[in-house]
Amino acid sequence: MKSAQKIIATGAVLAMSITALSACGSSTADASKGKVYFLNTKPEIVDQLQELADAYTDETGVSVDIQTAASGTSNQTLTSELSKKDGPSMFNLAGFDQYAKFKDYLEPVQDSEAYKLLTDEGKSYSFKDGDTAYTIPYAAEWYGIIYNKKIVNEYAKKSYSVIKSADDITSWDVLKKVADSMQEHKDDLGLDGAFSTPGLDASDNYRFAAHMDRIPLFYELKDLGKTFSLDITGKYMDHYKDLWDTMVKDSPTEASLIGSGTYEDSTAEFSTGTVAFYPNGVWAYSQIKDNDVADDDLGMLPYYMGNPGEEDYGPAAVYDANWAINKNASDKDKKASLDFIKWIVSSDTGKKTLAKEMGFAVPFTTFGDDEQPDNPLVAAAKVWSDDKGKKTVYSANIPGQQWMDNISNALVEYTQGTGRWDAVTDAFAKSWKTEWTAYKDSTGMLPPSDKLE
Repeated sequence: MKSAQKIIATGAVLAMSITALSACGSSTADASKGKVYFLNTKPEIVDQLQELADAYTDETGVSVDIQTAASGTSNQTLTSELSKKDGPSMFNLAGFDQYAKFKDYLEPVQDSEAYKLLTDEGKSYSFKDGDTAYTIPYAAEWYGIIYNKKIVNEYAKKSYSVIKSADDITSWDVLKKVADSMQEHKDDLGLDGAFSTPGLDASDNYRFAAHMDRIPLFYELKDLGKTFSLDITGKYMDHYKDLWDTMVKDSPTEASLIGSGTYEDSTAEFSTGTVAFYPNGVWAYSQIKDNDVADDDLGMLPYYMGNPGEEDYGPAAVYDANWAINKNASDKDKKASLDFIKWIVSSDTGKKTLAKEMGFAVPFTTFGDDEQPDNPLVAAAKVWSDDKGKKTVYSANIPGQQWMDNISNALVEYTQGTGRWDAVTDAFAKSWKTEWTAYKDSTGMLPPSDKLE
């Protein structure tokens, strides 16, 4: 076995899985060249990563073990694995909160050949302390409300339609009318619902507790004119509520079962053409493709929910995907890991996998015009800025998994009828300050508060 890949969780099972796989993955490789143990926290690309690992081992003789944290466990898994003597030599970091939490494990990378291949924009998104760069961003990503153009345009031909084409969905009022109308006529349309199930299982809650909630956060920070504030009020959470209530009501799943809805369930609903709208990001293309929705039928709307001025904005953009090197790894393993990253972003195999199979818009100078992603969702997201002249929603730093869990738990209670919406707003605003204060106490760091127009 050239390399090994597995989704891992915390606890004893985690420890046993890591031990077994590491031994298996390195047994046939040349140990003198060092080895790569990559702890991945993006489960949606695990198959493509494994292909890269196998190809690299074939080409170089360097062992590459890919371990993937289970959804919702990235902080726990990183904490557990990085504390080990034989911990990962490289790993993913997503957001400032993880940068602050794990900074003591980070190797400076600004002098590496891999980092020097970044574009200027890519370098600007690296997490830095002064002139010292600690991460290598590898994907610009967008998120919004993915929709099936074929379904929406077929609906537009009906006598009961409230639009003439998908292009008419330009505001929250129109989106809500369309979704409600589709739900009312779902049997005639051959649908199970207008929206995919907004699942709150651990595999799916990031869509609503890490992405959708960044929309009211952005508009509140925009009012304050800065990229970060320790004090927020949840000023626009009632708009979030309007969209949430509509998604629940107009989905295939009863409200009482939303808490157990999974990412796989929701993705399958959209991929098989049984719903029209699917809030998610461009990364979802790898699960959508090769199913029942043609590439040409994939579109993306902004997260319309009624926020003031949202007609001026398209989908949200985020650079949450970063590679980092463990400073506690051996020198050979650190070099092997940086060499692996360089190979991924410069070899034909690596570039094809990143852009064409993972569908990432990649910020490296090694990618030419013909090596951009074959991801129709990236193209659909960029239409808003490139063709329609809309601004891009800024994705503010969020304080991490506990904040997300607080929101998700409150959403479950509210949706099941056992909790009030006020608890969701409190989880959003009060928990925000609590979690960031805890981060500051433990790391001495808060996100930068730059000007935001």
